[in-house]
Amino acid sequence: MSSIFGQISPYDLLDIALVAIIVYRLLLIIKGTKAAQMLIGLAVLLAASLVARRFNLLTLDWLLQAFWAYIIIALIVIFQPEIRRTLAKMGEATFLKGFATAEELKSIEEIVKATVSLANRKIGALIVLERETDLRDFIEIGIPLEARVSRELLLSVFHPTSPMHDGAAIIRNNRVAAAGCFLPITLTAEIRKALGTRHRAAIGITEETDAVAIAVSEETGAISMAMNGLLTEQLEMGALRQMLTEIFTAKKK
Repeated sequence: MSSIFGQISPYDLLDIALVAIIVYRLLLIIKGTKAAQMLIGLAVLLAASLVARRFNLLTLDWLLQAFWAYIIIALIVIFQPEIRRTLAKMGEATFLKGFATAEELKSIEEIVKATVSLANRKIGALIVLERETDLRDFIEIGIPLEARVSRELLLSVFHPTSPMHDGAAIIRNNRVAAAGCFLPITLTAEIRKALGTRHRAAIGITEETDAVAIAVSEETGAISMAMNGLLTEQLEMGALRQMLTEIFTAKKK
């Protein structure tokens, strides 16, 4: 045992540490997205391939081997959005982030106040808060604002007379990056049919990314929040503030 450890150099330890950091960051980026579900599917296919070879299931083994022959091309096609966002994220983000700043806490409070005001007036709204996954692709198709987050700005964005009120407002780095953004609509059949396009878009963006989406119903004024593809409905002001605070002020590991 001692001879094995004696053969490990400091460069080997550095190599292992760098690989571990890269893998960890990649897992964080795809966590809660469809890419994570696809990886689970690939793991199931790998297990099926091993079982087919072990029990000499010739037809199944042949089919799976044919699939693995094109796995690199399949991965590039399937994970193309995640690969692009991962490369962009690695180029711009720091690997270690600390506690939330006073500016972040103020932004959360402004978002909560704006959401409650919109709900009281029964004005439909969709606010997306970026986390680890880069939302640049969705920001670029909207109307750029790059403005400080404020209750007044969000109210004006979603006012029925505003040309941006039908799309989503995306917030990144405590600023409203863009408004009037179009988001992917969830295709799941498990959600209630009464939910409209805003709620389906809120679920859709959180299925593909780790973002948080807040939706306000223009019919009922109800506030909902989506994260990881799950929708929490009928939120009050205190509950919304608490949930956002817990998500964005906890130390990011």
